[in-house]
Amino acid sequence: MMDNSAVDPESAVQVAHNGSTLTLTINRPRAGNAINSEVSTLIARTIDDADADPDVAVVVITGAGDRFFSAGADIAALKNDESVLPDPPYGNYGLAGCIERTISKPIIAAVGGMAFGGGFEIALAADIVIADPGARFAFPEVRVGIFPGAGGVHRLARRVPEVVAAHTLLTGDAIQAVDAHRFGLVSSLSEPGRCLAEAHRVAELIAQGSPLGVRYTKRLLRNLDDDGRSLNETDAWERSNALRDTILATADATEGFSAYLEKRAPRWSGA
Repeated sequence: MMDNSAVDPESAVQVAHNGSTLTLTINRPRAGNAINSEVSTLIARTIDDADADPDVAVVVITGAGDRFFSAGADIAALKNDESVLPDPPYGNYGLAGCIERTISKPIIAAVGGMAFGGGFEIALAADIVIADPGARFAFPEVRVGIFPGAGGVHRLARRVPEVVAAHTLLTGDAIQAVDAHRFGLVSSLSEPGRCLAEAHRVAELIAQGSPLGVRYTKRLLRNLDDDGRSLNETDAWERSNALRDTILATADATEGFSAYLEKRAPRWSGA
């Protein structure tokens, strides 16, 4: 059961704990869960708090209601010259716009509706994306005179064929969930109305793993050094070898081997 003791129903970003999973819900359903400065800042602070909390293993991010994951930046705020972005180092939308700033814990995006603009960029910044079959993804920025400036162009171009990225970015057309899954933008499709439940199920599977093993695996997946710089293939292999030697010397590796041989559940210490 979800522990809703930490949920503020009036907050623009709701935070709830379910075991070792922290669920962050963008809570502006009447505005399509559009992201303003308050939402950006709250997302950033929640991500930072989760990264520092040893009791949090996985972060799930979703949107309130079943129509929108997030419609992206609050265009009304932008038109009025209001900032929708927090100060550095948080980056656009508190998560998506700064490639150097990456939480060490896995992030799962549970997309139950439309993920447009900045909402799509948040989903692309997640490690795992679980979508409802009715979800849609789009970058309509060119239709309002801008472009996806929070990493959307770069991340999409790395994830799908160039012609698909070009069509999506230049036309603003939406990608249906089934096609997003086929292109590799979505990890899995849930049963209708069950994307958040499925995200929690996957989060529980991740939480069963070694905290250090999960953390080091994510570092290698992101292919970044400790300063956030991209690694070339040779440096990436060297980093992998160094991390392998480091983790083999940890108490968790010893515990994991022992638990496997003794046919019991491991007792992780995170050290």
